[in-house]
Amino acid sequence: MRRLVMALAVAAATLMPAAPAVAAPADFTATEVSFTSNDGVVLHGTVLAPASGGAARRPGIVMLEGAGNRGRSYLRPEAEAYARHGVVTLIYDKRTEGYSAVHRDFSLLADDALAGLRLLRDRPDVDPSHLGLWALSEGAWVAPLAANRSADVRFLITVGAVGITPAAQTAWAYGTYLRHAGVSGSLPRTMRGTVVQTTIDLGIFAESDFDALPAWQQVRQPVLNQWGQLDRDALPGLSSRLIGGALDRGGNTSHTIRIVDGTNHNLHRTAADGFDRLPDLPADYADFETAWIADPSLTAPSASLADEPAPPVFAAGDHAWVSSGVVLALLVAFAGFLVVGRRSKLGRPARWLAVLTPVTLVATYLYLMFLLVVAAKVTGPVVLGRPLPWLLLQLLALATVAATVAVAATWRHHLDLTTPGRIRLALLTATGALFAVWAVQWGLLLP
Repeated sequence: MRRLVMALAVAAATLMPAAPAVAAPADFTATEVSFTSNDGVVLHGTVLAPASGGAARRPGIVMLEGAGNRGRSYLRPEAEAYARHGVVTLIYDKRTEGYSAVHRDFSLLADDALAGLRLLRDRPDVDPSHLGLWALSEGAWVAPLAANRSADVRFLITVGAVGITPAAQTAWAYGTYLRHAGVSGSLPRTMRGTVVQTTIDLGIFAESDFDALPAWQQVRQPVLNQWGQLDRDALPGLSSRLIGGALDRGGNTSHTIRIVDGTNHNLHRTAADGFDRLPDLPADYADFETAWIADPSLTAPSASLADEPAPPVFAAGDHAWVSSGVVLALLVAFAGFLVVGRRSKLGRPARWLAVLTPVTLVATYLYLMFLLVVAAKVTGPVVLGRPLPWLLLQLLALATVAATVAVAATWRHHLDLTTPGRIRLALLTATGALFAVWAVQWGLLLP
């Protein structure tokens, strides 16, 4: 019964008539569509097509979004540019079932792209022999998988493709953006190393070790790989060399590497040396791409790029569990301090330590989580090479260690304590010692 219901749902979605064209500028039309992926998930999108129809069939592209789920409107300016250049273009909302901030499956996203491609292939205004994928950033990890699965993919165009694993790319980008913000010292090391490794170990960095190069090596269709000269996310120098090398090793003789002057990761105009995300497209956007679709042998002069420094290498390990064990032991010791012999008079350093330890621990995790959410692109004011919140956290960590030393030094003054009082003092001292281990591990006690 369940299979029957799913089959009926898939059939209904497939046969659903397209919505009428919605209001759009006179040079193209926009039509709302729905299509179904292999697992039965229905996706919703918009097809933008040149307004002047005629009998001639036109090239078609399916656009693959970058990381996150911003919705089809995020790629609307690019889609409109291609439609104005005579290309029928599909943009669609990325699935929410099976895709989230902590779960992504590039193979599943490749199936979605091919489902969209089938929708375009069946349109009377699309030429199936000029049907391809356009992929941005994360989408360029997906595109070669899709190309290797279907002969319907006649060409690939990528923007900001990454030639290393998502984990290594993320760590490199953290360092790049923090350095641009004037941040030095332990925070970049913590973000590039401890934070990324912890997300991998906890299983919340899906596809962290995905290597796209084997898939690129199998691609036989014509490929146009493009990077902005001021791309601060995709390591354009290293990625262009690695992906170009994989295509060469696979025997692909029809691929073009293009570096676009003065543009950022999205091939948009930039007013901040590539560290912004302005919505403005260059005036000649899609000129070269549409000419290349008509003739994949077309080449264009490209700016030269040097390889970026080698990014770190990550593998699943036990770092997060060791850190979690330290934190758990710290919390147990602190809880014991709160429970045992609460009437014992331990003095001011003990009271300070009892307050500073949990406050510093929680505040550190909250700030690092904030940096994760904003991809280290928003740090707050920078003082002495440190974001002000991180500087305050380091000062709190130093104060916590100082309080621990002060508590340990008071042992000889508390020989008259009752047994519960001595236990409480020992637990508090252990809490401070464990905190120091944790603070070193997370960079709070490092320069």
